[in-house]
Amino acid sequence: MKKLNENKWIVFGVVLGGIGGYFYWKDVGCASGKCIIQSNWQVMIPYGMLTGYFISDFVQSMARKLYAK
Repeated sequence: MKKLNENKWIVFGVVLGGIGGYFYWKDVGCASGKCIIQSNWQVMIPYGMLTGYFISDFVQSMARKLYAK
């Protein structure tokens, strides 16, 4: 439970990134179907989750450095 509590912002970022990836596929997407990444929701959601992970991990590490001083 302590591990989950320490990484709650990363989990939140991954979930938010997955939701963002879904809406990006739904609203922007690729109408022709020739775009490899944007035409499939099965690919776009993990890309969104990965982006959410990177952003939330970066923000969390910057916050730790800022408040550790």
